[in-house]
Amino acid sequence: MNMERSDKLFQWTNGAVILLISLSMIAPMIHLLAVSLSDPVYAGAKLVYLWPKGFFLDVYHTLFGMADMWRAMGVSIYITLAGTVLCLLLTSSLAYTLTRPRMPARRWIVGLILISFIFPSPLIPSFLVVNALGMNNTLWALIIPGALGAYYIIIMRTFFSGISKELIEAAKIDGCGEFGVFVRIVLPLSKAVLATIALFHAVGQWNSYFGALIYIRSEHLFPLQLKLRNMVQNSSFDSGFDSNMFDTDVLQTPEMIKAGAIIFTTLPILLVYPFLQKHFVKGAMLGSLKE
Repeated sequence: MNMERSDKLFQWTNGAVILLISLSMIAPMIHLLAVSLSDPVYAGAKLVYLWPKGFFLDVYHTLFGMADMWRAMGVSIYITLAGTVLCLLLTSSLAYTLTRPRMPARRWIVGLILISFIFPSPLIPSFLVVNALGMNNTLWALIIPGALGAYYIIIMRTFFSGISKELIEAAKIDGCGEFGVFVRIVLPLSKAVLATIALFHAVGQWNSYFGALIYIRSEHLFPLQLKLRNMVQNSSFDSGFDSNMFDTDVLQTPEMIKAGAIIFTTLPILLVYPFLQKHFVKGAMLGSLKE
């Protein structure tokens, strides 16, 4: 009886702690949403906390009418989709190759991958390589350098190693080569880990602005996060934003525009989670098991 009470007390305590941590993470977004929807008078006086005071959509009307924001949104969507597809293609191919017994020097390759995981490439050599390859000031500079990550390779290789060897051998007896086994057997059984890696990479790619800050010079190639960074950093909206587009009330409260821009840039990636959530936990757990 005492054991059951202890278990229930632990579950309630654990649930309460997780709930508080979750609320602490959600509260800033709720605050920003409330600020962006509030009356400019209250928002300018910093009297808005977790619930909007008044209800104004002027900030979102302004943001939706800005061509620069939509162009930056298109750039972010493109580099996120292209980068995620390329990441899955390269990572799954290399991870499967490293699970094959006949792969020469595979242990040495795994060792080099682990070294790159522990000691990532410094900024200056990375910039010199990107510049030497002619990718500077192109979107390829935001897609290719991060397309192959050691962490993703380790997770996917561990997952592939757990696939039944008897199933692979049976496919080879039926006439499948290594490529056929990879495409017809391994990939269909790996939807969970593929969805997990896709989610990790897509979120990282979407939220990244530092690469664009280093490699991109043309304003029409700025992704959404770099636009947001410039917007939040500069209280005057000089960097790529037309101040004539803002009405008098909104100009008096630049914090409303910043809050609305953060919601505007965060919402698209949040919409991806429901489609990948069912695979996420399974893929993360199975990919983290030891061989």
